[in-house]
Amino acid sequence: MPANTTEKVKMPKPHGKKYRQAASTIESGKFYPPSEAVSLVRQTAVTAFDSSIEAHIRLGIDPRHADQVVRSTVTLPHGTGKTRRIAVFATGEKLREAIEAGADVVGGEDLVKKVQAGQIDFDVALATPEVMGMVGRLGKILGPRGLMPNPKAGTVTFDIAKAIQDVQGGRVEFRNDRTGIIHTAIGKASFDDDKLRDNFAALMDAIVRAKPTGAKGTYVKTVTIAATMGPGIPVDPVQAARLSVG
Repeated sequence: MPANTTEKVKMPKPHGKKYRQAASTIESGKFYPPSEAVSLVRQTAVTAFDSSIEAHIRLGIDPRHADQVVRSTVTLPHGTGKTRRIAVFATGEKLREAIEAGADVVGGEDLVKKVQAGQIDFDVALATPEVMGMVGRLGKILGPRGLMPNPKAGTVTFDIAKAIQDVQGGRVEFRNDRTGIIHTAIGKASFDDDKLRDNFAALMDAIVRAKPTGAKGTYVKTVTIAATMGPGIPVDPVQAARLSVG
């Protein structure tokens, strides 16, 4: 008979005092109006550093179907508050254009080989159409990281200078995960309420505009915003879906 073994069950780590204090300010069962939620989320930041503020939107889609995938870009009026390293896959004159526009990493076949070797020191990848044949080999590496250039996201383009300018100006790409949820940063805890409201409104407006024709029923099901390592704040999904820029 095999010896009896006792498996250790990992218990979730209890939240710290700061987290519990922050969570206590959130009313149980309440769905907050967007304006109230963005004010509250800044107060629930528990980190010593400038926390990122993220939005998590669960959509009424079936991500198993290609025609229901939600993927697009949005330019946040006030940026994300984070400096992002930009890589550009290109050749010839487009390499010079990328460097002059402020790209952090540039290259063609040489950059492809570096990525294949595990050197991924960038947050956004752009590419010109003519090099996508070689960049396509990186799909299994960059795809899971959300870094694969894609024409629909505006990251495959001949106008590299403008694409770099857009990214530096606050353009972010969003895409649902395998469970139908979009996770996107909308700013920093140091932003004032108005800036966070503007960015949140821009994101929600873009998500609603990107609704797939195949999506049926309620499109925006739940909306939560939270600071890094902070508690989630439920936002009224109906009000959030009605937000618009301007």
